Amino acid sequence: MDAQQDRRQRRQQDGRHQTDRQAIVIGGGIGGLTAALALHRQGVPVRVHERAESLEPVGAGLVLAPNALRSLDRLGVGERLRALATPHPAVGLRHPSGRWLARTSTSALEACFGDMIAAVARADVIAALVDALPEGTVRTGSPATLVTPGSTAEPAVVRTGDGEENAALVVAADGIRSATRGLLFPRHPGPRYSGFTSWRTVVTPGRHPATAGEVWGRGRLAGIVPLADGRVYVYGAALAPAGERAADGDERSELLRRYGDWCAPVPQLFALAEPGRVLRHDVWDLTDPLPAHHHGRVALLGDAAHAMCPFQGQGACQAIEDGLILASLLTPATDPAAVLPAYTAARLPRTTAVAAGSRRIGGLVALRSPAATCLRTAALTLAGLLPARTLLGPSARTYDWQPPDLGEAG
Repeated sequence: MDAQQDRRQRRQQDGRHQTDRQAIVIGGGIGGLTAALALHRQGVPVRVHERAESLEPVGAGLVLAPNALRSLDRLGVGERLRALATPHPAVGLRHPSGRWLARTSTSALEACFGDMIAAVARADVIAALVDALPEGTVRTGSPATLVTPGSTAEPAVVRTGDGEENAALVVAADGIRSATRGLLFPRHPGPRYSGFTSWRTVVTPGRHPATAGEVWGRGRLAGIVPLADGRVYVYGAALAPAGERAADGDERSELLRRYGDWCAPVPQLFALAEPGRVLRHDVWDLTDPLPAHHHGRVALLGDAAHAMCPFQGQGACQAIEDGLILASLLTPATDPAAVLPAYTAARLPRTTAVAAGSRRIGGLVALRSPAATCLRTAALTLAGLLPARTLLGPSARTYDWQPPDLGEAG
């Protein structure tokens, strides 16, 4: 018997042992932690391996839409995050001159979608999920790599710092550059550059600005999102060559160069940013959907499965949905290999549609010619005159999603 056959036989024998009933999550971001907590609530033993030394992200906020908040309610952390959200009377879309194009009240949003849209710090979401997990579930500074995806007859195998570990289920939440995705689907072209670069930071202006929402210009936008404790999450996105960075490394100066003549408080908020805490990332997405969100005993989740442009604010929200759906299909007695096709069936059409919607909005932001932007401004102004329910109706397809109760396949 050669070494490969011997290894296969040992895996088959090990597959009968209870240690293989565990789930291993690769990646400790919001999607991976949501999946871990949902699996834990289903009674499935789980461990999270995160490559980074710390889970706390720097300088980023997050908008949790009603579809994500309902999912987090199922995990018992929704109310904690709602309590951290800062109420704001109105949100909308403006021209760089300051003129409102469309505006609605937060009460109208809640009436339309049945729940609030909660703006919170990303670190607060991470903390809520980690605190709800048993101590020791999450290992930081612990890179993990898929060795083999397993099958109905064999467990999956993951290599960690402790050696190779068998698992009944591997949840690959290892991000847009997912090594797991590349192993499972080597012929897939992977992410493509959207044409946009983005900046994100959190500032503390002393008091919240009177306006919230986005400002759209020619091929660029800026966003203002009030957070708790007087903080404000501000961001920008602009067309730029991939890999381009500020010549002197000072991205705050780059923001002021691009947005310095826009309406208040956009330049004032960017001016408050600490240069070392401005995050800049190019925006890549999976333009070509994967053939499936699973293979063998491995489920791809979040950006690893469906990285999307940020123009609907649904990237993290869809990852949260992924975790709920995946866990809802499982119990300690369920063989994950048998239910993962149902996971793909539930998630692939929805995430493909949401990603396409984000890409379409990005196409509107990308308009730069005077004629095209003038037409866009006119169309948005007319849309802003519509009743709130009519204006918000197109978002209902995304926001009205209802998560399954854990313990029920859905």
